[in-house]
Amino acid sequence: MCLARGLEVVYTRFMNTSADTIWLEINLGAIRRNVQRLHLISGKPVMAVVKANAYGHGLIEVSKAVLEGGAERLCVARFEEALALRLAGIDAPILVMGYTAPEHATEAARLNVSLTVFRQDAAQAYALAMVGEPQPLRLHVKVDTGMGRLGVFPEDAATFVNQLRITKNLLVEGLFTHFSSADDIHTATTEGQIAKFDKVIADLEASGFRPSLIHAANSAGTLKYPQAAYDAVRPGIAVYGLHPSKDVPLPADFEPALTWKTRLVSIKTLPPGSGVGYNHRYITQGYEKVGACAVGYADGLRRKLGNQALIHGIRVSQLGGMCMDQSMYALDTIPDARLGDEVVLVGRQGDAFLSAEEVGASWGTINYDVVCGLAARVPRYYFDE
Repeated sequence: MCLARGLEVVYTRFMNTSADTIWLEINLGAIRRNVQRLHLISGKPVMAVVKANAYGHGLIEVSKAVLEGGAERLCVARFEEALALRLAGIDAPILVMGYTAPEHATEAARLNVSLTVFRQDAAQAYALAMVGEPQPLRLHVKVDTGMGRLGVFPEDAATFVNQLRITKNLLVEGLFTHFSSADDIHTATTEGQIAKFDKVIADLEASGFRPSLIHAANSAGTLKYPQAAYDAVRPGIAVYGLHPSKDVPLPADFEPALTWKTRLVSIKTLPPGSGVGYNHRYITQGYEKVGACAVGYADGLRRKLGNQALIHGIRVSQLGGMCMDQSMYALDTIPDARLGDEVVLVGRQGDAFLSAEEVGASWGTINYDVVCGLAARVPRYYFDE
């Protein structure tokens, strides 16, 4: 199904993987329960972050699941993602957390999509675009308390907000910030950001105004900083059952929702001295059993040596360089391997588990990067368990 306006085609289906050579399995029940746990932990409404194709899990089906799990609002990074949700018939409140061009302002207002603002010129352009419109454009003001990215500086925030308040056709609905280091073992940076944000809120209240929706806590913030829950929490990675970091792990009852699978499509025994893959980055030492799987770097598997997979619940190592559409694995430890056998790249197989965190560490990156990098051409299958 084509999402909207040039967004990549994402194949979404319900469970029947028999004809597939590569696919994702996403447990919507796990996602719903994770949202419910986040609400219980925080005691606040959940604004579920579903940007980047719901962290690779599939924007539309995941958005439906988080709302069924009790989330009250969806957060995306770009207006095109919000539009895709509306085209899919999802009518929950949506916040676009990144910059949105003024050309989208009137459409955002008509679709009840809230935009983020942090620049005076953008605010003026929004106001100009909204002249003559019957409903105001809802805005959330972002405050840069220490991320060094998007946001008005704390010392300028109250003046910025109060100027917006008197601007016709604009409605200041929310105020938010983003933590740079909530997933770190050290707390000083985040505590400093909270203090700066609290000062902004106090300054606004002293001027006689408090936005109706103040939010700051990402997944790690929700778990570690209850004082930052404010009016709602804004978790992302935890919704999918993935750990914010090694220093801020999820409670044990959270459930990873995604499993990434492929199949053995070729099995052969190569003689000693045979090269495997491009540039022969692996040479067989003896007669070696090699299996090819239908997954490559075009699917999201990183082009690095040392990738692992699970076959029959046993860990096997990738051989040679990663190809665009295939990869090869050592099968000498699995004498009963057969064509068509399932191969797990992320997730559980029997008693064995290969986590997105472990895969990310082997790539020199994080679990976010692993799941967000899953290609659109990989079918997503949904089940409820």
